[in-house]
Amino acid sequence: MRLAKVTLLAVTSLAAVLVLCSVAVAQNKIQGVINGRSGATMTVQTPDMGNVVVLLNDGTQVEDVSGLFHARRKQMGVTVLAPGLQVQVQGSYNAQNQLVADTVTFNGKNLQTATDIQAGVAPVEQQEQAQQQALAQQQAQLQEQQAKLQQEQAAEEADAAKIAANKAAIAAVNKRFGELGDYNIWDEVTVLFGNGKVTVDPQYEPQLLKLCEKAKTVTGYVIQIKGYASAVGSAALNQRLSQERAANVTDFLEQSGGIPLTNILAPGAMGTSRQVAPDTTAEGQAENRRVVVRVLQNKGIAGT
Repeated sequence: MRLAKVTLLAVTSLAAVLVLCSVAVAQNKIQGVINGRSGATMTVQTPDMGNVVVLLNDGTQVEDVSGLFHARRKQMGVTVLAPGLQVQVQGSYNAQNQLVADTVTFNGKNLQTATDIQAGVAPVEQQEQAQQQALAQQQAQLQEQQAKLQQEQAAEEADAAKIAANKAAIAAVNKRFGELGDYNIWDEVTVLFGNGKVTVDPQYEPQLLKLCEKAKTVTGYVIQIKGYASAVGSAALNQRLSQERAANVTDFLEQSGGIPLTNILAPGAMGTSRQVAPDTTAEGQAENRRVVVRVLQNKGIAGT
């Protein structure tokens, strides 16, 4: 009998410990949308806690999860954690009330949306135009209904409420993504590439190293890297070239310039968008085969 009591007490204690552990874990897990990056920290907008400051470090695991029950997991680098990405963060709070991230998980579909936003491939203006066209169609339908069926006042009011909700949604999206570009540019270097080439020419290395040194003097800096291609060849080839050029510049900044990946935004593959010169001449094509590197600082940190 005494042995049974001791066993029951041990099982009860173990269950209590497990309950406490599960509560602690739940308290240290958040979910929301990244709305800012400053150095090794990022801000996550959550639905219930508002903005939460998340601290990234070398031990932070970043995973792309997909499939049934998130069975497929792919390890990623911290550079993919760009503003606009919906994430789930698990970790523990430090003395500064920052959530020190052990793991950051996201869905690959959300990553593509965030990458498009950063690269300017799918700007919010296009979404706004599509919604405005939908609103215009709804308004036209309402006018026809009013001319034919005056008695459908209740349906009119319901449609008007939907229109107001759509307008509010458009305003909210514009506000959220408008804040993503709220940065000061401290330095900029343009690296040019030969036709079909992706390797960084040694002549640009001193400029990139100088940019790295200047970046380290800027509080909370992040580095933005965008790769481009001339409009010669297929669209798929140009997209790949712009991506590899941006990736090689990123490697140089990390390995030779000493820039941590936590301070680098996901490299943007811009393809043939935003041409700076006509592609009808060799000189113009040469100017369009480029990678633009910028040192950014959030205006909130700069006080402007």
